[in-house]
Amino acid sequence: MKKNNTASLFVLLMGIALLMQDASGQTKTVRPNILFAIADDWGFGHAGAYGCPWVKTPAFDRVAQDGILFLNAYTPNAKCAPSRACILTGRNSWQLKAAGNHMAFFPPEFTTYSEALGSNGYFVGMTAKGWAPGVAVTTAGKPRQPAGKSFNARTASPPTDDINRNDYAANFADFLDAAPTNKPWCFWYGSTEPHRGYEYGSGVAKGGKNPSDIDRVPACWPDNETVRNDLLDYAFETEHFDLHLGRMLAELEKRGQLGNTLVVVTSDNGMPFPRIKGNGYEMSNHLPLAIMWQRGMTAPGRVVSDYVSFIDFAPTFIEVAGVQWSDTGMAPATGCSLTDILYSKKSGCVNPARDHVLIGKERHDVGRPHDQGYPIRGIVKDSWLYLRNFEPSRWPAGNPETGYLNTDGGATKTFILDAHRKDANDPYWALCFGKRPEEELYNIRKDPDCLDNLVANPEVRIRKEQLQQQLFNELKQQEDPRMSGNGSFFEAEPYSDALRRGFYERFMSGEKIKTPWVNDSDFEIPPLK
Repeated sequence: MKKNNTASLFVLLMGIALLMQDASGQTKTVRPNILFAIADDWGFGHAGAYGCPWVKTPAFDRVAQDGILFLNAYTPNAKCAPSRACILTGRNSWQLKAAGNHMAFFPPEFTTYSEALGSNGYFVGMTAKGWAPGVAVTTAGKPRQPAGKSFNARTASPPTDDINRNDYAANFADFLDAAPTNKPWCFWYGSTEPHRGYEYGSGVAKGGKNPSDIDRVPACWPDNETVRNDLLDYAFETEHFDLHLGRMLAELEKRGQLGNTLVVVTSDNGMPFPRIKGNGYEMSNHLPLAIMWQRGMTAPGRVVSDYVSFIDFAPTFIEVAGVQWSDTGMAPATGCSLTDILYSKKSGCVNPARDHVLIGKERHDVGRPHDQGYPIRGIVKDSWLYLRNFEPSRWPAGNPETGYLNTDGGATKTFILDAHRKDANDPYWALCFGKRPEEELYNIRKDPDCLDNLVANPEVRIRKEQLQQQLFNELKQQEDPRMSGNGSFFEAEPYSDALRRGFYERFMSGEKIKTPWVNDSDFEIPPLK
């Protein structure tokens, strides 16, 4: 995606605007600080700025009000580690070799934007969850910190035992104390909320919420008390992330640094519920995003509908830092800097060239024979979602007998599985855990839950063919191994956690293996067809 001449002019003008005078009257360029705040498993629309009545996010809402609220931001891969790898490198997950998988070895050849900024005059740090889970080392075998040096010394008593004890905001203050006064800084705030597990009922008991607060339960789950409470517990943890974000903004204001700090607030993938996280549907990859930069952007308070991808973050940060990509040591970026939007005064569609995003996945969590994944590629364009499932004979959420481990264990998952055991015709099990066709096509404006597969509808045949052709053409340009028949490359890469290698065969042989984020009752007696 190329920026037009108008966008390039905005970049030039804003670069001039950021020239300031120092105490001696000399003109110098002031490079912005960067605060990147990323929640863990927070889905699109679940914020006050989006009109959600049951998730209270005053800090995110402030960033949106004083900056830009994005309506169409997507991660290329709806799972923690590969999504974060895309953010850090500016490349799609199928361009990142082993880092396109979950629980992988991060290839030493891919420099991250944090490392690049650290080599170009920035003080770089993070708290809690950076690129994870996985192992990252240099070519010499030394540990890497892809998102920056860790600041995790401060702890606090969280409202539930399932919420991280990390005092994120206090650790950010420690980072600011350590930052040299003559350097800009870049900080990654990596909350582990609202990742599971949850304290069931905490949204009501501790968050003061009511199940009737929820305006809509996605149609892929039953609308009942169990599911609504599960959603409220998710909301309660999302609000914990936002609370610390608010403290960080207040800390920056106190120190007089907020004005020249580029603040980006988002999530890594959709909510940890069946058919969402780890899948390829609209709610899997579509995420909240707000960006604020008081000194650097024009016309705050805008709402933008352009399609933007997480691979656009790294080019944005490198550009506003005044660093040439050739000086970063990073592999060529596939994403495009968001400065065309930041420096514009327009709302709605700013750059017509930003009319689509690509999504996909390879191997996520354990639970299939021979450590196989569930490969998907897709394209979102003009409110349509086209998906190609390359191995439709496989179980999309993992095999039943190993607990569908690509869906985190929780109240909604367990309820649907129990209901299916009582009634084999229960429709929710098929939607969340059943096998899927080779192709899927959804009108996400009319069908955001992606329940009505239109791929066989002759009225949209031409659209389906156009989307499929564009998807495959771009994947070939990006040298996706799937397009050259080498998709097995991803499955040949080992899990970074030795306990998960060969999980299926070892589990089926009777070996007792720790299975995180799954309830004991979620395991099925094979075989299911």
